Amino acid sequence: MSTNDQIAVAAPKLITGQASNADKAAHRKLLIAGAIGTTIEWYDFFIYGLIGPLAFERLFFPKVDPTVGTIAVFATFAVGFIARPLGGLVFGHFGDRVGRKSVLLTTMLIMGLATMLIGFLPAYEAVGIATTVALVFLRFLQGFALGGESTAAGLMAIESAEKKSRGLSGSIIQAAGPIGVVFASLSTLLITKLPEAELLSWGWRVPFVASGILVGIGLYLRYGIDESRTFRESAGVSQLPALEAMKKHTKPILIVFFIELAQTSYFYLTAIFTLAYATRELGIARDVLAQAVLIANVFGLFLVPLFGAWSDKIGRKPIYAVGLAAAALSMLVFYHVLALQSPLLITVAIIVAAGIIHPMMFGPEGSFFPELFPTAVRFSGVSIGKQFGTVLGGGIAPLVAASLYARYGTTTAITAYYFVLAVGAGIALTVAAETKDRTLND
Repeated sequence: MSTNDQIAVAAPKLITGQASNADKAAHRKLLIAGAIGTTIEWYDFFIYGLIGPLAFERLFFPKVDPTVGTIAVFATFAVGFIARPLGGLVFGHFGDRVGRKSVLLTTMLIMGLATMLIGFLPAYEAVGIATTVALVFLRFLQGFALGGESTAAGLMAIESAEKKSRGLSGSIIQAAGPIGVVFASLSTLLITKLPEAELLSWGWRVPFVASGILVGIGLYLRYGIDESRTFRESAGVSQLPALEAMKKHTKPILIVFFIELAQTSYFYLTAIFTLAYATRELGIARDVLAQAVLIANVFGLFLVPLFGAWSDKIGRKPIYAVGLAAAALSMLVFYHVLALQSPLLITVAIIVAAGIIHPMMFGPEGSFFPELFPTAVRFSGVSIGKQFGTVLGGGIAPLVAASLYARYGTTTAITAYYFVLAVGAGIALTVAAETKDRTLND
C-alpha cells in the first residue's frame, strides 16, 4: 500500500476516533505498560514524601530545631517539584520532536537510579553536610524525571484511544499515581512497625533500594510498546514546540496552570502535610496516619478511573467543578476534625479528602489537559502549565503550610491559603472550553 493509500485509510479513523482491532490491542498493551511504569515512577517520587517527615529531619538535618527541621524536610521535598518544570520543558521538547516513547524510557531510568541512590546515602553524622547536598541533588533528579513522565504516559494513553474513551484511558494512567502511593504507603506502614533505632539505621532505606528491581520491570514493559497513534499520524512537528506553545496557546497553558495549582495543593495539604502536622502537633501515631493515606489511595485508584470514564459521558468540566467546590468546602472543617485527635475521625477525614474529593479533579484532567492543545505542541503545552502549576501548588504547599502554622500557630491561615488557589482554579475552569468531543488533531 502506498503512503497516500495509508493516509486515506488512516484519515477516517482520525476524524471519527475509531480504531482497528490491532490498534485496540496495541492500546491495551500500552495502557498496561504505561500504568505499571507510572505506578513505579510515583512510588519512587512519593516514598520521599512519606518517609521524609518520619525520619529525615534526624538523619539529614540533626543540627537544627525540630520545627525548622520539619520545614527543611519539606523544603527538600519541594526541590523535587521545583525541578519538574525544567524536566517538563526538556522532555516536552523531545517528546514533541522525537516522540513520547523515548521520553518514557529515559525518565524511568533517571527516576529509578536517583531513588535507589537515596537509599544508600550515609547519615549526616557520618559525613556531614555532603550527604544533605547529595539528598537535595537526588531529589532534584527525581523531580526532573517526573516532569517528563507525568505528561508522557498520559499522552501515550489518550493519543492511542478512541474519542469515546479518552477520559477513561487518561484516567487509568492517572490512577497509577494512587497505586504508586499505595505501594509507597504500604512500605512506609511496614517500616513504622520497626523499633525507632532500626527504622533510623536501616529500615528507611529498604523502600528506596527496592526501587531498582521495580524499575527494571518497568523498563522491560515500556520497551515493547509502540509510539502513540496520533503522534505517528501527525502532519508534522514543531521545531521549537515550547516557544510555539507559549506564543500561540497562552490561554490553555494558563488554564492548566491554575487548575493544577489547586488540585495538587489540595492533595498535599490533606495528605503529606498532615503526616507531619498530626504527628508533631497532635500526637497522633505515625502508623495511624500512614494507614489513613494508604486507605485513601486505595479509594483513589478505583474512583479516579470512574470519574475519568464519567467525564466521557457528561464532560470534563462538570466533574472537575464539583471536585473543586468540594475541596474548598472541606478545607473549612478538615483541620478542625484533625484537632479532635481521634484516630478514627482523622482517618475518615483523610479518606474523604484524598480518596474521594481529590479523584474528582485528578481523574478528568488526564484527558482534559491534553485535549486543550494540538498534537505538534501538546507535550510542551501540557508540561509548561502542569509542571509550573505543580511546583507552585503541591510542591510548596506543605512548606507554605508548615511556615504559616509556625508563624500564626493556627490552621486558619492554611485554609485561607487554599481558598485563594481554589478561586483561581474556578476562574480558569469557567473560561475553559469543554473538550470531550474534540478530535486530537484539531
